[in-house]
Amino acid sequence: MSPPAKAGTAVRDHAAGQKNSGSRFRGNDPVGVVLIEQTAKMHPVNLPETIHPQLAVALAARGYDTLTPVQLSVLAPEAAERDLLVSAQTGSGKTVAFGMAIAPTLLGEAERFAHATTPLALLIAPTRELALQVQRELQWLYAETGAQIAAGVGGMDIRTERRALERGAHIVVGTPGRLRDHISKGALDLSQVRAVVLDEADEMLDLGFREDLEFILEAAPESRRTLLFSATVPRAIADLAKTFQRDALRLVATSAGEQHADIEYQQIVVRNDEREHAVINMLLLHDSSNTIVFCHTRESVKHLTARLANRGFPVVALSGELTQAERSNALQAMRDGRARVCVATDVAARGIDLPNLDLVIHADVPSNPETLLHRSGRTGRAGRKGICALIVPLHRRSAAARVLRAANLEATSRGAPTIAEIDARNREQILAGATEMSAPDEAEAGFVAELLARLTPEQLAAAYIRRELAARPAPEEVSEQAIPAFNEKPPRRDKRFLEEDGASRGKPEPMQDGRWFTLSIGRNRRADPKWILPMICKAGDVTKRDVGSIKILDTETRFEIAADKADAFAAAIGRVGGQIEANTTIAASGPPSNANKKGYNRDSAPRFKKHDDAPRYDKPHREDGPRYKVRSDKGAKLATKPAREITPPVAFDAPPAAREPVLFNRKPTEKPKVNPKDKGKPKYKNREKRDPPVDAVATAPRKKPKKGYDPLG
Repeated sequence: MSPPAKAGTAVRDHAAGQKNSGSRFRGNDPVGVVLIEQTAKMHPVNLPETIHPQLAVALAARGYDTLTPVQLSVLAPEAAERDLLVSAQTGSGKTVAFGMAIAPTLLGEAERFAHATTPLALLIAPTRELALQVQRELQWLYAETGAQIAAGVGGMDIRTERRALERGAHIVVGTPGRLRDHISKGALDLSQVRAVVLDEADEMLDLGFREDLEFILEAAPESRRTLLFSATVPRAIADLAKTFQRDALRLVATSAGEQHADIEYQQIVVRNDEREHAVINMLLLHDSSNTIVFCHTRESVKHLTARLANRGFPVVALSGELTQAERSNALQAMRDGRARVCVATDVAARGIDLPNLDLVIHADVPSNPETLLHRSGRTGRAGRKGICALIVPLHRRSAAARVLRAANLEATSRGAPTIAEIDARNREQILAGATEMSAPDEAEAGFVAELLARLTPEQLAAAYIRRELAARPAPEEVSEQAIPAFNEKPPRRDKRFLEEDGASRGKPEPMQDGRWFTLSIGRNRRADPKWILPMICKAGDVTKRDVGSIKILDTETRFEIAADKADAFAAAIGRVGGQIEANTTIAASGPPSNANKKGYNRDSAPRFKKHDDAPRYDKPHREDGPRYKVRSDKGAKLATKPAREITPPVAFDAPPAAREPVLFNRKPTEKPKVNPKDKGKPKYKNREKRDPPVDAVATAPRKKPKKGYDPLG
């Protein structure tokens, strides 16, 4: 083994096997790298030979015999020592992929790192959990190389991180905000960095880290390698790659239109008020060792966590308001089996990798395809099968269909699991668990004999069944009605105003044979179709297409329901006794009569005609003189001019005296009333104006400045 190398050494291209081939670092030996002679260790049989030997040993010890598509793509000869823009599905092994990709840049032909001084690689992740997960993955991947890996994430003690950086690290993993703090305070030196990796780059831009990323990348040397890994590559990521990458190689591990083969997508169509019941029954039906339930907001996470805890589920919450210690405890509880259900928001659960995660439930329909893909990517990882279930209320089926279509995913639709299905599942599990039990050993034989002497086999079996059922939460009752057929609305852009033959669609045809219902809200409560229509749809589990005419009357509102949906609507209203909200009821009724309809009718509207014999107000003739008489001290002069006479409108039956014109001017001699306590401006009667003395120097009287005078000009 050769002695430690000097600063700035050339890194030999491990993929090509030639000295200084394709390297960005020219001149001397690499910093912190020990060069070795030809290693005698052989690669595992099924792993490519382009993997660094020490990493191949770690992969074989971990049980890797084959690699995923994204891992094979970064090891291709054309990707060696180049900037990479990689897009791959979540859970496809990206962490191990960029760990193998940067190994030739950091080690070259060296087998182990030398003493750590300044970092050689910088890895950036959007969240604390993902950064710590990347650190754990790289620790076992680089275990044979002696790499020192430090972390810098928000929520941790910054003094501890600073001491770790002072001791030296070969690889630094962190979040954008904390890494920028270390760089600004001089604790993190990027002068020797050779590779920068951005994991989940699209999520970092969505979280508003663009400015921090630009600051970090500008602080790194221009000769570095920059690797961007992302599940999706939107325009913002492409612009970032153009700015901070040089001749980047675009790698797509899987086709954008290809569905994840290890994830089964399901749409659980439920009534609007049975969403939480569906979540509980899905957890009981699948009985997964680890499950994540996603919600939109923190309040939703709190509410659903409390509901599941009350039902007896071992559940933890994960949201942005938790401290780092609380988040770490929640994840550790999921890993060691103390908790089996994690209710989380999108951002808090981004990047976490839980073992044996077989079920992902979307309690709220994702708002965009990127969110759906990132959420679903928590399962189906490393070749394991997983189920992704979307809880879709009836009024949200269109939104779910749009998101699935935008994500190029196909999902099977089904109703919520019923009590009968869950009981059948429990029966199978209890029987399977009983048959798998082994015969009693010598220590248990006496106790078993005593139980058989006191109890009959039927009593023992009943006790076993009751104990097993008591340990399982009871299922919720859900509607067992058939799922109504759903025909997705065509795009408005294509067929909004045109028929199939291209003619104008025109006014819609009225609903035929519809049934009428009445709502106890009318004009007296400011009824408006904008909020009445969603109320009707939510109360009766119908869509707006099933609602016909809406007639708002004085004290009630009549609306029409399609004939094929009327029975189901009446049944849904009957389940709640017609009471949908406080002081608001729905009941069956007939169509509104035209007599009770109150509205504007042009034919019946009163007509107003001019009558010649009616009294008329004549506008007075304007005389010469000012429009308004202005008060002035020259009252005598203005008094000689005529003032405008304004005659206010007076009732026609008023006495003639009331029609006399009124002059809106004040007499010249009349003085305004003054407050007696206001003494006014003091008057200096005896003060005389004096000229300056003749013998004074430059004491001429001050003149007023002319217009447009500029003192600084």
